[in-house]
Amino acid sequence: MTPNAEGNPPGGREPVTEFRPAGGADGPAGASPDHELPAEELPPDLNQAILEAAKQVASILKKHGHAFALAGSVAVYAHGGTGNLQHDADFCIRPEDADAVVATLEEAGLPVFTPPEDWLVKAKCLGQDIDLIFELASRPVTTELLERATELPVDSVHMPVLAPTDLMRALLAAFSEHHCDFGAVLPIARQLRERVDWQAIRGEYGDAPMPAAFLFLLERLEVIAPRGGER
Repeated sequence: MTPNAEGNPPGGREPVTEFRPAGGADGPAGASPDHELPAEELPPDLNQAILEAAKQVASILKKHGHAFALAGSVAVYAHGGTGNLQHDADFCIRPEDADAVVATLEEAGLPVFTPPEDWLVKAKCLGQDIDLIFELASRPVTTELLERATELPVDSVHMPVLAPTDLMRALLAAFSEHHCDFGAVLPIARQLRERVDWQAIRGEYGDAPMPAAFLFLLERLEVIAPRGGER
């Protein structure tokens, strides 16, 4: 899951409606069970299971014309990163679209629920966790953010994928004294380093203590050039 640095909504945004699975835990009555597969069709490992869930959710959102972008470790994979995925599939959606997206997923038979965090809603697909994020690094997901996404294939399904610079922005913005796992972000920075606008990252976060420390680490490891240098 892509973390939110503060966990607080920006000023002025109305709280998102509390969503409940329609028709019980398995979704609305009569809906096709898009979140289930027969045992013999289940993917052989967790990484593939997460990919299959991401593909299925993306297909549903595309079919109904929702604006979204794939985020998190599956987005890194789509940009050429390793297939060592994390615990879920993340999608960015705009706050104003949250109700409609939830309704679409429930109609498709996916259970959707509200966690304690107020910057996302969660769903289940093929037994995997799906995070629908409408605040990324304490900022609302915007049309501009989604428009910067690139259409890429995730296995056999094309979908909009968050731009590498935006992925790195979200990861660095989430660093704090309570959440500062450089080890988890370092391999992502290595994998995406040629695709990230590091000058823009420095301009936005380079003076904040934790992001600045991480950027210094990247310089010392020769992942990126020192400030003002070339790589």
